[in-house]
Amino acid sequence: MSEDSATKPSQRKAARGRDIHEPHRTATPLELLFDLTFVIAVATAASQLHHAESAGHALHTLPGYAVAFFGIWWAWMNYTWFASAYDNDDVSYRVLTLLQMVGALVFATGVPGLFKGDTTLGVAGYVAMRLPLCWQWLRAAQGDPARRATCLRYAGGVAFVQVLWIARTVAAHGGWLAPGWLWPTLIALILAELAVPLWAESKGPPTPWHAHHVAERYSGFVIIILGESILGAANAIGNGVQASGLSAELALVGLGCTLLAFCLWWMYFLLPSGEALHHHRERAFVWGYGHYVSFAALAAVGSGLEVVADAMKTPPDTAAASAAINAVAIPLAIFIVSIWALHRHATRAADRQAALALIVLACTALGPLAVAQGLPLPWGLLLLSLGPIIAIAYNERGRQRSAERFAVR
Repeated sequence: MSEDSATKPSQRKAARGRDIHEPHRTATPLELLFDLTFVIAVATAASQLHHAESAGHALHTLPGYAVAFFGIWWAWMNYTWFASAYDNDDVSYRVLTLLQMVGALVFATGVPGLFKGDTTLGVAGYVAMRLPLCWQWLRAAQGDPARRATCLRYAGGVAFVQVLWIARTVAAHGGWLAPGWLWPTLIALILAELAVPLWAESKGPPTPWHAHHVAERYSGFVIIILGESILGAANAIGNGVQASGLSAELALVGLGCTLLAFCLWWMYFLLPSGEALHHHRERAFVWGYGHYVSFAALAAVGSGLEVVADAMKTPPDTAAASAAINAVAIPLAIFIVSIWALHRHATRAADRQAALALIVLACTALGPLAVAQGLPLPWGLLLLSLGPIIAIAYNERGRQRSAERFAVR
């Protein structure tokens, strides 16, 4: 049985920069497999938030959720941008990717501890995700002389911060770090992580990431998060069916969860991110970093949908129904604002998009307001899709008009 040599990884291949104008650049099978390891971490973080929301402890859990999702997003994002620039698909590259996947699984195991203030296992997995990337940057420095200094700054910066993470964990575990310094040191190290790419790219030629490839990879992560949201809500609805049988209310909740997930998918894919970044590469940092808010909010929407499904197991009172619908509406509003801001930054869209975003946010508030006035929870959930539907209809109509004007010319 033979295999096309183009699909075989070579034993060793120089990690030269990829062509930023390379046509038909898409996600590789290895990248898709890499993403699957993060499914577990995303699901675990969303599940922990869901349990806290169901117990009425959402505010106390948000710091842990923010930290856990930062670890997921930052490790995934750094691999994605590196792969877009230096994926040479040889054996060493694949093995180093495997090591990062193992780190992601360890990190997922440590996510529940992050919600309780225990960072030991989470940091172990995080460092295991990050250190193989240092070696990949060293290989890139060797294979891309023009950007050698940039690659070495990446490698050194990432390695230095990982040493600090380990030192902080050892100090905290040994009781040498005062409790009052736990959060300040954690925030300082997160800021240090965020600063490494800014520092590394501050001099010399920028790394040759591919705009359309990066946009596709981010879109794929959105689909992963939405898939986890649908799965979690479906499991919660299934538990309700097992407990009390299928009802019209549960069917409406299922419809509302699916419709909202579909609308959010459509809204995100309205963003012409690839084309905008291709022509304005200087806007990439804000666009890339800003997705932390979008991704975290979208995962929180999914955990909120599970809260709504759980609330249907017993007829909720007005206060419980309001808490459940707010668990969806609040992160939904954050997601809407974040993708509007990303769209605005990447494309410099006209001011009418700001008015549209305000209208969509106003519609998002209708669900919680109506439920607070006694509207059944399933109908309040359906109302949350009204704003996204308006945004989709407006932008699709605008795109159709642009196509018609172009056809006339």
